[in-house]
Amino acid sequence: MTHGISRRAKVVAGGLTAGVLISGVAAAAPASAATPAVSCTSSKAGLAAKLKKDITAALATRKGTVAVGLYDRTTNTTCTLRASSAYDSASVVKVTVLATLLWDAKKHNRYLTSTETSLATAMITKSDNTATSKLWKQLGLTKIKGFLAAAKMTQTKPGANGYWGLTQITVTDEQKLLKLVTAANTVLSDNSRAYIQKLMGQVVSSQRWGTPYGAPAGVSVHVKNGWLQRATLGWRVHSVGTFKGGGHDYTITVLTHGNSTMSYGITTIQGVAKVIHKDLAAS
Repeated sequence: MTHGISRRAKVVAGGLTAGVLISGVAAAAPASAATPAVSCTSSKAGLAAKLKKDITAALATRKGTVAVGLYDRTTNTTCTLRASSAYDSASVVKVTVLATLLWDAKKHNRYLTSTETSLATAMITKSDNTATSKLWKQLGLTKIKGFLAAAKMTQTKPGANGYWGLTQITVTDEQKLLKLVTAANTVLSDNSRAYIQKLMGQVVSSQRWGTPYGAPAGVSVHVKNGWLQRATLGWRVHSVGTFKGGGHDYTITVLTHGNSTMSYGITTIQGVAKVIHKDLAAS
């Protein structure tokens, strides 16, 4: 019980330091509650500083706890915020489930069955929970953990007792997964990567919010979102996306909790996505 209270207290304190402070309050907040800074590096002159400034500004007025990851292959640009903080995955884990299914099928040198194909399609394009539960159960924790080890997603902890939506994820590991999905590697075959991107590119329009927000015309968009309300920390609202075009090849992960409503979390994510797309397009 105390653990829950201390976590909530930390979130409240974090919210205070992020907002405008009345004098004296800052000194009272424990050092650990200080809001971490956005960190960016880039091979492109001036881009890291611009992204850091704009992402920071986008989050300045937002409540909740937000983690951000950006990686652009073209300009060798990386931005992170709370990269190792753990969040309940909600439906974002469905990309991991699909990747595990394809990784395992490749190991056994087989194609997906027609049942697996229809389950995978429903899971990603419509975020179907029943389909996800069937695949999660079919795979089992041993295979899921096997994929996570192969993918070096060491910070991801699968949800127990079939609760895949309570898998613990981090920006670091989601960005590792998106890198595997978007460039040749030994974990996922080229066909597997193409299939994951195809399904993420066919997500129903009502679920295409989040990281795609503000993506320039002509940039291909692949997305998977997650949303979940729990008694503590309010709404978890997450979005992972891969984007290619306009001279860039990039992945974005934004994880949030402590949102009062789902739409509040969406607005936070979209504020971050918008400035990232804009800054990359201008570079």
